[in-house]
Amino acid sequence: MKKEINFGIGFITGRPNVCKIINSYAKYLVEQVQDLEIKVNFTIYILFDMGYQYTTRTDFYGIIPEVYKYVNIKYITPEEIDEDKKILISKYDLDPEDANLFIGKGYAKARNAILYHALKKKIDYLLFWDDDEYPLADIIKDSEITWVKQPTIKRHLENISKTDITVGDRCGVMSPIPYIEYNEILKEDDYKNFIDGISNEVITWERVNSTRAKEGFLKYADEDIALGNIKSKKISKKGETPIIYGSNLCLNLNHIEKIPAFYNPPGARGEDSLFACGTVSKNTQIISVPAYHFHDGFLRFTGLMKEKFPKHPLKIMLEDNGIEQRFYKATLGWIKYKPLYTYINDRENYKNIINTSIQNLEKSVYKLSKQFETCDFSSLITELKDYDKNVKKHYAEYIRTNEIWDELKHKILQEK
Repeated sequence: MKKEINFGIGFITGRPNVCKIINSYAKYLVEQVQDLEIKVNFTIYILFDMGYQYTTRTDFYGIIPEVYKYVNIKYITPEEIDEDKKILISKYDLDPEDANLFIGKGYAKARNAILYHALKKKIDYLLFWDDDEYPLADIIKDSEITWVKQPTIKRHLENISKTDITVGDRCGVMSPIPYIEYNEILKEDDYKNFIDGISNEVITWERVNSTRAKEGFLKYADEDIALGNIKSKKISKKGETPIIYGSNLCLNLNHIEKIPAFYNPPGARGEDSLFACGTVSKNTQIISVPAYHFHDGFLRFTGLMKEKFPKHPLKIMLEDNGIEQRFYKATLGWIKYKPLYTYINDRENYKNIINTSIQNLEKSVYKLSKQFETCDFSSLITELKDYDKNVKKHYAEYIRTNEIWDELKHKILQEK
């Protein structure tokens, strides 16, 4: 008889596109593991936020009946989050303030809620998967794209039992930054100042400019990685914060003492980056596996799920519907976590980095606002100054969130 393992997949979503992803790939999950020497029981967690795109509850219940033959579906509703908080307070002796800090509304708190549910249900391995990513790789040759299906689950399973975390790669639209044509209003130097102002461990002028010039804002997959011709490799180094994306990220819950909590400052992004900071103090071992997810940040490639594969590159233009606001909201999310991430990783140079960012934004945001007619990018300066002022408070919350998680998982493990 095959050994059984429980594999969880967590979706934190505000977009009905999540149902299309699950409907398209549920069968493929099972196909990947049929020949393994273990039996894999899949549970998909769907934690939805109806406020993100002003959706209704029924938008997230579009899973077709066939899917239930392959996986278990577990919804984590807003009402269940409220009940979870009551349990944390009554059963696990958390203060109401701590319960609200650990789980609730927001990117990090939602991830913590899925972590909590998965640990309670004895999930062995938990893979986070974003609602705008597909298990596909785009390889370009002679200006034509070849699409390769990625055995993401299999690649993680081949490695996760011998480490704490496995991470896959990303291709496609790497960030919600549209292609911009320079003009008399917005010149290259202006855009460079802006990107330098909002820059973080992933968004840099070198990367943005290189992608803009060569790839039309698509990152293409390395053929050897996409075809599985290279081996997995360790990427964690003692004392160094790794770059971790929040999707295609698999956690070994059997090594739960090595798994930190998620945190982001109020209204910010960066929960994956700050999670990466937490792996340093725990000396968490991280392996990179050869499997891509194609990131469709603007949902312009949804036809991929129906195997409608474009052969030629597609640029995401500023004029495209909804692009301006998506870009603006992303920059707000990035700028709000920049002070805390910098404070954790480079406290000695913190003030200089933040002041330089403010100066770069002051040189550029007004020109960006003229180019992006529906956005007021000057608010980034206000937000950066505010989050700089509150960085010590946010750092204390980051530390406390991890303390809560360490206390909570110890109590849950004692129940097993």
